Amino acid sequence: MTTNSKPRKILVTNALPYANGSIHMGHLLGYIQADIWVRAMRSMGHDVIYVCADDAHGTAIMLRAEANGITPETLIKDVQAEHERDFAGFGVSFDHYDSTHSDTNQLLSKEIYLANQQAGNISIRPVTQLFDPEKQMFLSDRFIKGTCPKCQTDDQYGDSCESCGTTYNATELLNPRSTLSGATPVEKTSDHYFFNLPNFKEFLQQWTRDEGRLPISIANKLDEWFEAGLAEWDISRDAPYFGFKIPDAEDKYFYVWVDAPIGYMASFKNYINAKRPELTFDDYWKADSTNEVYHFIGKDIVYFHALFWPAMLTGANYRTPTSLFVNGFLTVNGEKMSKSRGTFIKAETYLNHLNPEYLRYYFASKLSDKVEDSDLNLDDFIAKVNSDLVGKVVNIASRCAKFINAQFDHQLSKDCQNPLMQHFIDAGDSIIKHYENREFSTAIREIMALADMANQYIDEKKPWAIAKHNPNDIEIQEICSVGLNLFHKIMVYLSPVLPNLAKASQEFLNTNHLNFDARFDILTHTINEFQPLMQRIDPKKVQAMIDDSKESLQPATKTTKKEQTIMNNDHTTFINIDEFAKVEMKVAKVLACNQVEGADKLLQFTLDVGEHETRNVFSGIAKFYRPEELTGKTVICVTNLAPRKMKFGLSEGMILSAEKDGQLTVITLPDGVPAGAKLA
Repeated sequence: MTTNSKPRKILVTNALPYANGSIHMGHLLGYIQADIWVRAMRSMGHDVIYVCADDAHGTAIMLRAEANGITPETLIKDVQAEHERDFAGFGVSFDHYDSTHSDTNQLLSKEIYLANQQAGNISIRPVTQLFDPEKQMFLSDRFIKGTCPKCQTDDQYGDSCESCGTTYNATELLNPRSTLSGATPVEKTSDHYFFNLPNFKEFLQQWTRDEGRLPISIANKLDEWFEAGLAEWDISRDAPYFGFKIPDAEDKYFYVWVDAPIGYMASFKNYINAKRPELTFDDYWKADSTNEVYHFIGKDIVYFHALFWPAMLTGANYRTPTSLFVNGFLTVNGEKMSKSRGTFIKAETYLNHLNPEYLRYYFASKLSDKVEDSDLNLDDFIAKVNSDLVGKVVNIASRCAKFINAQFDHQLSKDCQNPLMQHFIDAGDSIIKHYENREFSTAIREIMALADMANQYIDEKKPWAIAKHNPNDIEIQEICSVGLNLFHKIMVYLSPVLPNLAKASQEFLNTNHLNFDARFDILTHTINEFQPLMQRIDPKKVQAMIDDSKESLQPATKTTKKEQTIMNNDHTTFINIDEFAKVEMKVAKVLACNQVEGADKLLQFTLDVGEHETRNVFSGIAKFYRPEELTGKTVICVTNLAPRKMKFGLSEGMILSAEKDGQLTVITLPDGVPAGAKLA
């Protein structure tokens, strides 16, 4: 143990990624933060269980599965496999990864609901909502568009206007339409189930102010909710819906935010049942448990985790989280991530080009215990990784190892006495405390200061200069042995951030482990042959990653005379194959098709292009098709055309059609072809 206290029993969870899309850089900020903390706490000797799951329910998943011609179960299974692959690629060390669509989660959700019902925390009352008569379903705000009731701007969503900023109820929209079918929705009333959050006002006001429970900035923000008055929380959704049915209620389902956090408990329960039978569920979740539970979440979901979740747990006589650790958002190059700029980078795309530990280190150098946004500045990213990890840390090992390997038969000196050794050991007290407090950026600064000292020591001793006169001078062995011992301690401190580099360094140094206690070790044994531990970031690879993330065609490059556009006898325009290869065509499902008022030639399409993304596309084919002829069809969309601003809105692609004798025919595919599939 590196502390005087006994080992702590800790359960850590991450916010559950939605099973309707890929993991991207913005997601990874929170998962890498949690993983570093978990590894650091384990390195201190604590018993840490780290679980997560896919958030697998909701209307969006149901509709995407329907559009792709597959069951929701198939969709969430495929997405979960992708998520687990990407997390593993970045070294995120979950003990167990589950899905909220599990039998265990269903049983726990039912139990917690019924306990709250019995305690008087559930009420039922009728609610009037907009209903799609063609899809035969109630519409959430995201699936309704219309005219803003205040400023009259068209094409606004059902909860707020992007033009004037007004918020409103969907029933207040003028000329509302369903984005799923294009139909005009009607008002319809149904009974909804509510969690009586006001019952917990006094408890929550105290809970959110308990020392160490929440960041102060978050607790202050939550005061606004208390001042405005807590409202009852609608926890039900009407059929059709993909989720768990509410007990004793006909065609009513739990809203996704009911069973999603319960998924933390279910994932933990499934893990201990399978891997840790010596533990019990109550050890961590009973009301008086003294074990620790921490949730790492983004600031956008604090409301659910700091109000609804502890209230729901308390109402069912379970314990509440020890603390919520909250991270901010990620920008890239100082701006919101953008597909057109290539800065909306998926985990998979990054892994195709770069070492994941570059990103782990860069995020660690930025993260603190504060709720602050982080910026991935790509130029700074390249410079920091190349300077710190390659130019400083790995450089220590490479400078010293060549002498030990070649001139001293891999044997370190038995005499490694040097004041720096004790200084590096003592520095661990502060560095470890910073890790525990999630002050990663401060820990990194202190570690890099040690790396500077180690390099300065080697520069002053100049073993290469001694070797010019006597390659086998014992002083060289002693200098380089001290250098490698200093490198060893630096890698002990960096191991939570860089597990792969730590493992490679451990093999090179021929040591058993790099836990924090290892900083006390003095290495005097035989080491292994040095192998390059890390390569510098090649800026070309970063640019290739950006290019692979872009969705807009770049301007055509200047061509040679031979490559210039030519015309054949029937006036067909030719382009060279390199330019054509840039065109990206995807299978798209027509979710909605509507006439454009004031434009006789245009139809407006809402397309599902896969990966939980919809596109708004205008096409001048109204002369040839009625909207109902294309709604529900599977078409081909060019998805990387630069968006085109039109009088009637933004067009984000082009639907392929064929022309003969003045007649246009939209190219359609069989319904079974999944949206998002790329055409070669």
